[in-house]
Amino acid sequence: MHIDPRDAWQHLDSLTKPPRSLGRLEELAVRLCGIQGTLAPLTKPRRLVLFAGDHGVVAAGVTAWPSDVTRLMIGNICAGAAASTIFAQQTGTETVLVNVGALDGAGLNIRAPAAGAPIVQYRDARIRSGTRNLAEEPALTADEFTRALEVGGNEARAAASEGMRVVLAGEMGIGNTTPAACLAMLLADLPLAEAVGRGAGADDATLARKRSVVADAVERSRAMRKADPVAAIAAVSGLEIAAMAGFYAAAHTLGLTVLLDGYVASSAALIAERLQPGSAKSLIAAHLSAEPGHRRVLTRLGLEPFLDWNMRLGEGTGALLLLPLVDSAAEMTLRMATLADLGIAPEPPIVRERAS
Repeated sequence: MHIDPRDAWQHLDSLTKPPRSLGRLEELAVRLCGIQGTLAPLTKPRRLVLFAGDHGVVAAGVTAWPSDVTRLMIGNICAGAAASTIFAQQTGTETVLVNVGALDGAGLNIRAPAAGAPIVQYRDARIRSGTRNLAEEPALTADEFTRALEVGGNEARAAASEGMRVVLAGEMGIGNTTPAACLAMLLADLPLAEAVGRGAGADDATLARKRSVVADAVERSRAMRKADPVAAIAAVSGLEIAAMAGFYAAAHTLGLTVLLDGYVASSAALIAERLQPGSAKSLIAAHLSAEPGHRRVLTRLGLEPFLDWNMRLGEGTGALLLLPLVDSAAEMTLRMATLADLGIAPEPPIVRERAS
């Protein structure tokens, strides 16, 4: 179902307020109405799906953190003690963690949550224990990449079948801003200096190594692209990134509203849009990451971020923080009285300068 943005704006302009006086909240409402195809949008129930996976490229010295942190954070998330799970509980968002490819999966410490902490559903869907080192060889085969897409697609289908109206995807994987940078260059034509940021706090020497690794990997991937475009993407991807891409593509097909997180999540959205054009139409860009290439990636997806808070944590945290504003946009649209209800003549329509 489709709703013309002009109809949504006409409805908002009829409410008991000066036209456009709630600024970007009204833009958010128009986006929400457009995705859901209704002037009565719903934002609950909702679910955050966190996809976890490790990256062989960590061995190339591209990050300040060891891969062990992925495993430790999976346990922390499942215990309800991570930023993502705290924000999810605060916003009434169900949480699922899907292990697509963390190292040492059998040794994960999935701790019981503390009293009052959110319950996180844990699913083991490992395809392999981490990707290969993309500094030396393709990170994933086309088959592994496709299987990861399917893991994400299955999660979107599960969310839809269980009545979710809004979904969010997050990631946990040390080293994953390196494949994200590769994908930004490969799929959005970003220059190297813009695509590669500091990730989780890389120093200058680490950043230089990261740029070198990304440049070489993208050059090899571009050479593969004409013969096998899926293999070219797989070569510089990650298991959790591919799973998020499958999640976004399936969520679009199923008519779900999707809140998009930061740079890594947006690199997955680039994959979804490449493999299933139109997927970005179901996305609401929650925030602008501190990573330098994020704005260009969002522009390629046709999206404008709603928050600019210099965040770079991942885990779906930026998308979770937008949820209260999404709720406010929906409640305004649904419940606010109209000028006609009060017998007030509406103001003349105004011309919008920002594209809807």
